[in-house]
Amino acid sequence: MNKEQFDKIKNGKGFIAALDQSGGSTPKALADYGVAEDQYSNDDEMFTLVHEMRTRIVTSPSFNGDKILGAILFEQTMDREVEGKHTGDYLADKGIVPFLKVDKGLAEQQDGVQLMKPISDLDTLLSRANDHKIFGTKMRSNILEFNKEGIDQVVHQQFVIAKEIIAKDLVPIIEPEVNIHSEQKEEIEAYLAEAIKKELDQLDEDQYVMLKLSIPTKANQYNELINHPNVVRVVALSGGYSREDANKLLKSNDGLIASFSRALINDLNVDQSEEEFNQVLADTIDSIYDASVNKN
Repeated sequence: MNKEQFDKIKNGKGFIAALDQSGGSTPKALADYGVAEDQYSNDDEMFTLVHEMRTRIVTSPSFNGDKILGAILFEQTMDREVEGKHTGDYLADKGIVPFLKVDKGLAEQQDGVQLMKPISDLDTLLSRANDHKIFGTKMRSNILEFNKEGIDQVVHQQFVIAKEIIAKDLVPIIEPEVNIHSEQKEEIEAYLAEAIKKELDQLDEDQYVMLKLSIPTKANQYNELINHPNVVRVVALSGGYSREDANKLLKSNDGLIASFSRALINDLNVDQSEEEFNQVLADTIDSIYDASVNKN
């Protein structure tokens, strides 16, 4: 593990950019950027276009280590190059810590949750991540209803796989997303915090994880997790909130920083001039940084 990167993620001021849309979410990400589905005819062309979009983002002057601590990449992005360097190396050289999304998507809903599909090639993928100087990983589950059994399954699955990731000298970001439209969101989050703490308390002293959680309905719901000795950092997803709403909610949660995806790129468009694109991205980064660092 890179000690300098560990210290940056644990103690640095800023947020983590999520650039890991993959598979099923890629067409929507491209459409939001102004690239219609009739502009590509297969997956290779689609992933080339999305890599061009991500390259435009990460090479923009404001996308640097001053306000961005890390960036989460999709496997295809890790394997490709930006300005002649593998993406992970390019980001690390800019002072941004690279992470890799490793999950293969969600299983069908059962017991009010969606577990992760099996990650059949995990060991190989983690070895490749190490080769590409990746610092950590990210994997997402989905919680839709207040069902204790389902929530327990989500948390248990996440930690079982997290331990495999830790064994490969990487830091896993555990992401049990709570659907922001759930009628019992606050109750889910209270129980989720308990379930996560139980798993954290069973980790060895040198087993570190990060958490990526929906912004809680009850402000500072996750304080105990943020201060847990085995937790490097707790970050928040935007989860469908507008950037303005996500930033406002984030400001009410001490110690919680952003790891936004849609809220980071929603105002970017393929037809913007370089000057306009760079300005929109800079303004977006400034607002998310402010919500992550300057609390109410």
